[in-house]
Amino acid sequence: MTKSHIKVTINGKAVEALVEPRTLLIHFLREQQNLTGAHIGCDTGHCGACTVDIDDMSVKSCMTFAVQADGASITTIEGMANADGTLSALQEGFRMMHGLQCGYCTPGMILRAHRLLQENPDPTEDEIRHGIAGNLCRCTGYVNIVKAIQYAAAKINGTPFQEAAE
Repeated sequence: MTKSHIKVTINGKAVEALVEPRTLLIHFLREQQNLTGAHIGCDTGHCGACTVDIDDMSVKSCMTFAVQADGASITTIEGMANADGTLSALQEGFRMMHGLQCGYCTPGMILRAHRLLQENPDPTEDEIRHGIAGNLCRCTGYVNIVKAIQYAAAKINGTPFQEAAE
């Protein structure tokens, strides 16, 4: 099979590669680029474990061919930390608010939450729940995931985080 030449920017680094036209982006990232943070959960685009950010959009990388990303800027969980290596506000929020259990969905959940906060810097609980609806977590009841995103929003906005009474 003829391979296609692609140029992408992944986590700020320019990458050129040859890929078969049928190569899914998730496989390109995991197998050719050794970026194993995004997970393969369902292969149908329903679970969101494979979510990455492409040109300021949340994308399910198990439903996207690598050749479709040619010329794009891709952010994976490996690119979410701050430039100095410290955790991003979202990563810190998931840690501080116990927004993960097994961690399988966490990279995709953080990438989706990142895009949500870019689009809506101060979302309500309902807006957060709606915004992450395409990412499934089989371990939690989403309560701490929502708190983690609220924590990150407050930190990014420079406002105090106040946990809502349950």
